[in-house]
Amino acid sequence: QVQLVESGGGLVQAGGSLRLSCAASGRTFSNYGMGWFRQAPGKEREFVAAISRTGGTTRHAESVQGRFTISRDNAKGTMYLQMNSLKSEDTAVYYCAAAWLSFPASRGDVDYWGQGTQVTVSS
Repeated sequence: QVQLVESGGGLVQAGGSLRLSCAASGRTFSNYGMGWFRQAPGKEREFVAAISRTGGTTRHAESVQGRFTISRDNAKGTMYLQMNSLKSEDTAVYYCAAAWLSFPASRGDVDYWGQGTQVTVSS
């Protein structure tokens, strides 16, 4: 089992930046593909970005392509999401996700979730 704790959310103006972090503890971090999902009020949880176990492969949702960047540091057991040029439609609770020996490109791939961190973008 792995425990995931997100941090770095907050209130930011449109056009600003935030960096989310997800700290993992428990089983070996490098055995998990990792990802970020988000859920806005009244909407389903959606895929944002994912990264392979080694960090060599990444995927970003079209809505964040070119603005968000996912990365990980296996030595620190931590994953990141750098969010630039934020828009009001990026407002949501952002969830860290882990997939055992897999790549979490959809909710069905996820084995563990973090508790979420709120990101609010004011226009």
